[in-house]
Amino acid sequence: MLTPSHRETHEPASIARAPIAVARAVAHPVPVTTDELLRSVVLFTRLRQDDLDVLHRIMRSQAYARNRVILSAHDPCDAFYVLVTGQVKVMLVAEDGREVILSLIRPGDFFGERALLDNEPHAAGVIAMEESHLLILHRDEFRRCISEMPGVAIGLLRALLGRLREADHKIGGLILLDVTGRVCHLLLQLADWGDGIRIPALPTHQILAQMVGSSRETVSRTIKQLSDQGFVEPSKEALVIHNRRALETAAGQLFRTIPGNLPPRQRRSQVPGLGPTP
Repeated sequence: MLTPSHRETHEPASIARAPIAVARAVAHPVPVTTDELLRSVVLFTRLRQDDLDVLHRIMRSQAYARNRVILSAHDPCDAFYVLVTGQVKVMLVAEDGREVILSLIRPGDFFGERALLDNEPHAAGVIAMEESHLLILHRDEFRRCISEMPGVAIGLLRALLGRLREADHKIGGLILLDVTGRVCHLLLQLADWGDGIRIPALPTHQILAQMVGSSRETVSRTIKQLSDQGFVEPSKEALVIHNRRALETAAGQLFRTIPGNLPPRQRRSQVPGLGPTP
């Protein structure tokens, strides 16, 4: 049986902060947009070909170097972003420098839509974790797409409902689960980006700690415990889950209520991120 660790009471550990500066485009060109890429975005999945052609014309591309700030909290919102390649994190920074990661954004995901709809500034910052390429749609064009393309409006509603559901799970996990349960829940979510078993390029223990509201040391001990019990096998290349049922048991009803038993591609479309976006 999995032995839960004691409930963690430490605040998330801080890490070296990226320089706060306006992100500037990287000089080399961004990969060409394709229909397949746009259709991988839940907002655009059901669009007609002529609507996709319109998007090709109005979306501009931009590249950001590792650790560049894409958005800062409280910035005015004027654009909608789709990640093409790379990885970015949505985060909050406390006055004392502590950082909490709200979600990881991966290729095919988007952010910035909520602030466009309610005219409020961004609630969180977004930073590139590695060299990343994005497609950008400005506010007026985004709103015109919603009004003229019913598929975009329906996709936006589906995505926002999915993210609201995921935020409920995240809040519930922080309240109901100990650190072991929260780490197991996060590992299952990361695995479900792929085949449900293997997590290539597992985030650092520091990043995992910032996502589950714990310390790096506690997360490291938890993963070692899971490894010693044969439930997971971490390596430099990936973390492999050998016993999903044990991790699901530790995550409790919280994980069983999300679409964890769906095929990976369906999970990906129904759970667009690991938490809220700015």
